[in-house]
Amino acid sequence: MPADSPFVALSHPERLVPVQVDGKELMLPEGENLAASLLAAGVRSFRETPVSGAPRAPFCMMGACFDCLVEIDGIQRQACMLSVTEGMDITRPRGATHG
Repeated sequence: MPADSPFVALSHPERLVPVQVDGKELMLPEGENLAASLLAAGVRSFRETPVSGAPRAPFCMMGACFDCLVEIDGIQRQACMLSVTEGMDITRPRGATHG
């Protein structure tokens, strides 16, 4: 995941905490919005669509569109509706789920 991003934090976080994103550690600001923090950390794609595999990223940032859907500790959740907590284990859904 690239560190460069067009998104920036508006304030300096009091505490950065480790989270895992697809097995890689990122240090994110504790208590801040998860989707915004991932964008500022350079995460460009949050998931791939099940049918075409097209990359998706946050769109509405208010829980209406599901484009920021990620899996956290085995449960699919909207990143824009969550706060960063230490030790989160985040997996980005990838492409079609055939079975």
